[in-house]
Amino acid sequence: MSKANILVVDDQDSIRHFVCQALENDGYTVTSAGSVREARAAIERDMPDMAFFDLKLPDGTGLDLLREVKRLQPEVSVVLMTAFGELETAVEAMSAGAFWFVKKPFQSEELLAIAARALESQKIWLELRRLRHQAFADDDYLHSASPAMQEAYAIAEQVARGDTTSVLIEGESGTGKEYFANLIHRMSARHSQPFVEINCAAIPGELLESELFGHEKGAFTDARAQKLGLMELANGGTLFLDEIGEMAPMLQVKLLRVLERRTFKRVGGTKDIAVNLRIISATNQDLEKMVREGTFREDLYYRLKVVPLFVPPLRDRHEDVVPLARLFMERFSKQFKKPFREMSPAAQRVLNEYAWPGNIRELKNLFERTILLENAEVLDVQHLKLAPRARAASEATLGQRVDEVLQGVIPATGIPFEPLVEELERSLIMRASYATKWNQSRTAELLNLKRDKLRYRMKLYGIHSKEDEAQSHSSAA
Repeated sequence: MSKANILVVDDQDSIRHFVCQALENDGYTVTSAGSVREARAAIERDMPDMAFFDLKLPDGTGLDLLREVKRLQPEVSVVLMTAFGELETAVEAMSAGAFWFVKKPFQSEELLAIAARALESQKIWLELRRLRHQAFADDDYLHSASPAMQEAYAIAEQVARGDTTSVLIEGESGTGKEYFANLIHRMSARHSQPFVEINCAAIPGELLESELFGHEKGAFTDARAQKLGLMELANGGTLFLDEIGEMAPMLQVKLLRVLERRTFKRVGGTKDIAVNLRIISATNQDLEKMVREGTFREDLYYRLKVVPLFVPPLRDRHEDVVPLARLFMERFSKQFKKPFREMSPAAQRVLNEYAWPGNIRELKNLFERTILLENAEVLDVQHLKLAPRARAASEATLGQRVDEVLQGVIPATGIPFEPLVEELERSLIMRASYATKWNQSRTAELLNLKRDKLRYRMKLYGIHSKEDEAQSHSSAA
């Protein structure tokens, strides 16, 4: 049985034949190509488990192929084959995702050892990624059916394989930018090293410099001892700069120097300190607009935004609202030992149509407060304590969407199918009830429903007839 599928790309027939023969003799399935064009065709037919690329090819470079393969399938292990004088370029390529390089000429034993090591490393990485995904399965933000969120997860997973690539996470407050920064760190090779975070908006500019870079004894009045900055504390790991748009221009210059040279000086210091870290930044501001206005450095903006990652607001993820709400209901019911087991359709409708200006953070806080203060088996609208104005606006918006859909208008952003169907049922029952002056028998006839089924649906949607209200008042008396 074949061990793995390996692609060998080299324009020299003798070398290509030698590598292929050595790998095939050791049980691998091998595909070969003599150019970038042929390699692309082979990759399109069948993505390999690993590949050997010559650095110089007649119609391109192995570095070009490396980047293409990594973009399509990040876990593929790529080994570069280099001639004398190309070693420096090959080392640079490793930062783009190459597993290793082998210098020509080489022996078959060396080649096979590298292949075995690359495939074993790939196997360990895939298992580690699976275990981490399993471990993160209960994380709040991972519960998403939204295509935009799935794209954000995919970008986070791909960039985690890089070593120093800067990431700029953009999105509104409460969407989970800090979560994604942490996720990238946990899925990267730096996961066992420090994850250090700082909110640039929470610390005055004159103190932020000392926090980031540290200071030497006597650097300023209160500097009674040397202090290590967060740059040094994060060495080997990840530094997360939240609210990067609040950073003062003078500090922006110093941060740019770190990104370019990977060195910095402490405040009051003269010695360059080298650091090996990844910088992830986040903002809820429009940095591109700030660049145009001259309040944020353009060169720093592009250095930070090597890989952009956008976290969409909750109002654009209507398919996630109710599943997240159920998750929080179950979690807090267990935590506070409350009996909540279900959520009424009316409550789901209100949750789905609310704008959620505070995003997931607001939803989570709402359910923590609601479950703590209320007691019921079925969570209903009155338990949620959403602002009446917001609820009314939500219900009006949903009614408007029902009318639009009935007229054949479906927006490109999609519709909340189940809430709209429920609203349509509720609207039909209300209209039929008004037409029959709340005579349930007659209403059931108009809707071609059995009376018991009508009463069940009225209760389900929180519709109370005068008959029900009379019985309620009689019971109370």
